[in-house]
Amino acid sequence: MNNHNLDDKYKNVLKEKYEVLNNKFKDIEYTRPDFSKAKEELKEIIKIIKNAKDYETVRGAFVSANNILIDLESAAVVCGIRNTIDTSDKYYEDEDLYISGEFSNLSVVLKDLNVAILKSKFVKELEEEYGSLLIKTMENEQKLVNSKIVPIEKKEYKLCSEYSKEVSMCKTTYQGEDCNFYGLLKFMESTDRNIRRGAFQEWAKLYEDVSGKLDDIYDKLIDLRIDKANKLGFDSYIDYAYLSFNRFDYNKDDVKIFREEVKKYIVPLANKLYEEQANRLGIDKLHWYDEALSFKEGNANPIGNKDELVSKAKEMYSDLSNETKEFFEFMTDHDLFDLETRHGKRLGGYCTFINLYKAPFIFSNFNGTSQDVDVLTHEAGHAFQAYTASRNIKLASQVWAGMETSEIHSMSMEHFTYPYMDKFFGENSNKYLYHHLTNALMTIPYLVCVDLFQHKVFENPKMTALERRKIWRDIEKEYMPWRDYEDNEFLNNGGFWMQKQHIFLHPFYYIDYALAQTCAFQFLIKYRNGFDSAWNDYLNLCKAGGSKGYLELLDLAHLNSPFKEGTVKEVVSKVEKIIKEFKNYI
Repeated sequence: MNNHNLDDKYKNVLKEKYEVLNNKFKDIEYTRPDFSKAKEELKEIIKIIKNAKDYETVRGAFVSANNILIDLESAAVVCGIRNTIDTSDKYYEDEDLYISGEFSNLSVVLKDLNVAILKSKFVKELEEEYGSLLIKTMENEQKLVNSKIVPIEKKEYKLCSEYSKEVSMCKTTYQGEDCNFYGLLKFMESTDRNIRRGAFQEWAKLYEDVSGKLDDIYDKLIDLRIDKANKLGFDSYIDYAYLSFNRFDYNKDDVKIFREEVKKYIVPLANKLYEEQANRLGIDKLHWYDEALSFKEGNANPIGNKDELVSKAKEMYSDLSNETKEFFEFMTDHDLFDLETRHGKRLGGYCTFINLYKAPFIFSNFNGTSQDVDVLTHEAGHAFQAYTASRNIKLASQVWAGMETSEIHSMSMEHFTYPYMDKFFGENSNKYLYHHLTNALMTIPYLVCVDLFQHKVFENPKMTALERRKIWRDIEKEYMPWRDYEDNEFLNNGGFWMQKQHIFLHPFYYIDYALAQTCAFQFLIKYRNGFDSAWNDYLNLCKAGGSKGYLELLDLAHLNSPFKEGTVKEVVSKVEKIIKEFKNYI
């Protein structure tokens, strides 16, 4: 094939690949993606870009490359979902590892593709059409990709899979029921203090029993991650991690200042709220197994099973806005959920996105507590944003924003749905609202603990497992002074950090929740002063996806940066007033 024909082949490619989803998720056929074919096609595209005589050819080649990636990534997402739904399914476990390895191999070719684009004399035209962030991200990726780290990334992904499988297989019997970690949660909110205490003891014991394996996995992950950063020329893994998240608008020093703001303005208020909680529960001292129970007579739990809760969510989103109505009908029509907990299912919850169908997917572990409703608002916030952005912006690669922005979408949706909580909790809806809002505030110090812990670990990577635990416990005492583990030796020695899977799977991600909650609170404050204006700002933020940088997106949504002096203090002051108002109705 000569260059003239190659030019013709790519010149008329105007849109990214998309297929209408006509069936349910379970009916989507998974076929192992052909990475060898994709690699050859991408190499061909690189030649076209290098030899292009006009922008039309470069643009067509660029879109064609993205179409190839849409096919690969969509297959990977379908495989990944099925792997997390059942970690004991050997077929999808092996496929997931295979795909991860092949993407690591492909990263070198993608780096060459970006180099060709950056060196093209038509790069300015591409920047004008798709935005400066696209080019900035490509330039950043040059620092993050090298064939030297491919073997390291394969080992890292395999260790992460081992961690997920290890904790997903943990189970115990409590109060006559077989329980995994999520199955114990309802007992952790029992009005019977002995049952609560026992449930937390069982929960801690599950982690203690596998702590040796988890320590070993984390030791290896630390070594691999440092080795990866060093091979790429970084002085520390922390520097690598910040760039890997495309954190162009702030750095670790800004995050440190934010943590100090949390300590100054949020920790004292959280401590006060926990004291009030102890008074409500009628106990002298709040222990770790009391924290989950907000009310002596019991927390507000949702009314209905999984199907009933999804049906209520559909009613809620139909009323909230035309945009959310369309979105949630799409989700239910195609059954883009896996919500109920079961043995062998990966822990946690997430939202992912299948680019080929412009289809979000929500994964969770329902357990009969208010967290089930939190999923239908938090993860649905992610899903709504991806659904909306994918129909509004040109590039699939820009559907998602950075995590510090993406979590604004999810946490703000939790607040926007406050007026509908009576659908889920009936006469206890006010209790839910008080619990949800106070918990959102009181969780921020914990989020900061996770972030600071990871900084300490990678500043002192030679620490032993026991030294790491001591560091965690010291940080807890600083940011969570109310935390009392009573006589649990494992947790008193700092074992609690192990329950946070982000530390293993997504290092340095967790601070994004704290930053985002600061912004989500601003949406709560705004919508209480006028829904239409607040919703319009939120919708514009969702539509923009990841097409702009963090600070640009905040400006677009009329939000103050968490790093701006006075933001945390002002937001916390206003949220405290709302909490006092909610308290009057419980």
